[in-house]
Amino acid sequence: MIICSETELLVLDEPTSGLDPIVRREFIETVIGAYQEGNPGNRTILVSTHLISEFEGLIDEFTIIDGGRNVLTLGAGEARDRYQKIRARFAQSIPDLDLGNAFRVRRSGRELELVVNGDRNKVLERLRLHNPESLTTEALTLDEIFVATLGS
Repeated sequence: MIICSETELLVLDEPTSGLDPIVRREFIETVIGAYQEGNPGNRTILVSTHLISEFEGLIDEFTIIDGGRNVLTLGAGEARDRYQKIRARFAQSIPDLDLGNAFRVRRSGRELELVVNGDRNKVLERLRLHNPESLTTEALTLDEIFVATLGS
């Protein structure tokens, strides 16, 4: 493999496929790190991968392609803001709720878990009206966003 240190675009297609975990980490730290340090702000790395979690901290923009079409393109931070997992536990059974366009809804006993895409505050307001014992939110990883987007 030859890397031209002066190029503005580096395209990598499944660059860590078939590598053991130690070599994967070394590759990411060495090759991509060196490339980014060469001329910060003027370099673009396009990585096509199914191992999203390995590149999680390096991703600025996130695109999901399915069947040759662009399904989602967002900045990584915006994607994490929009896609949230909400968990609520109620004192009694889960009340009947209008959860908007929440998806991946899972009910188990007194607990409710769901994923929202941009409607977090509306869903939280609706849940708070029913006085849950606990109510938490957390951002999804980019890997989880991929699964939620294509698996729903």
